[in-house]
Amino acid sequence: MKPRTRAPDLPGIASPGLLRHDFFMTPRLKALSVHLLTAAGAVLAMLAMLAAVNGEWSLMFLWLLGALIVDGVDGPLARRYQVKKHWPTYDGVLLDLIIDYLTYVFIPAFALFRSGLLPGWTGWIAIIVITYASVLYFADTRMKTKDCSFAGFPASWNMVVLVLFAWQPNFWITLGVVVVLAAAMFSNLKFVHPVRTARWRTVSLPVALVWTGCAFWAAWVDFDPDSWAHWGLILSSAYLLGVGIVQQMLPRNGTAA
Repeated sequence: MKPRTRAPDLPGIASPGLLRHDFFMTPRLKALSVHLLTAAGAVLAMLAMLAAVNGEWSLMFLWLLGALIVDGVDGPLARRYQVKKHWPTYDGVLLDLIIDYLTYVFIPAFALFRSGLLPGWTGWIAIIVITYASVLYFADTRMKTKDCSFAGFPASWNMVVLVLFAWQPNFWITLGVVVVLAAAMFSNLKFVHPVRTARWRTVSLPVALVWTGCAFWAAWVDFDPDSWAHWGLILSSAYLLGVGIVQQMLPRNGTAA
């Protein structure tokens, strides 16, 4: 019996394999996939909130770190696959802001209040200041600078509260940190975006990855006070909080940063 041979593709007619590949690799579906990835942050937010309600703080932060990673990668993917052009039905910016408010602000504020790190009236002050100031900041059209940094503290309370859980300082220090950073949201101080701020990105991005690794380990070991990760969190947090202000102080190409 003669072996069966594959018939040659006719001119102008794509093979079934090529059709399947083209279907799954169209620009529109790539753009939709990015939106679906961003939306997954809502599920991670719910899982984090359930853990917080049960007082499982380490698990809560692990879910929040997952949401932080999603938030870190969906932006570059959205720009690469031009989601505004290829899938404009969904507003990626609005989707991102909704999820960010949950994972960056609302859930961390709840954890700070319920954990006992801020007893009595200090806890009430913290949740009111954090949630009220942050929602105004999220609505501020001036939050981004020309170099894609943030004008004012970018309401990254998920990172701040995690560090506070790791170090557990005196409650007066915790309250002071909350008040100062909340006020900084409405300042002209610059805070870098580790991915989008081009200046010193070769340092800022690795430091952000170090912070993420230390945060993961600190939560994984249930914030063991003897963990080496705590010092990594402090040092990397100090850099991320201060590097933008340092850039403002140092001229670049003859102009202010």
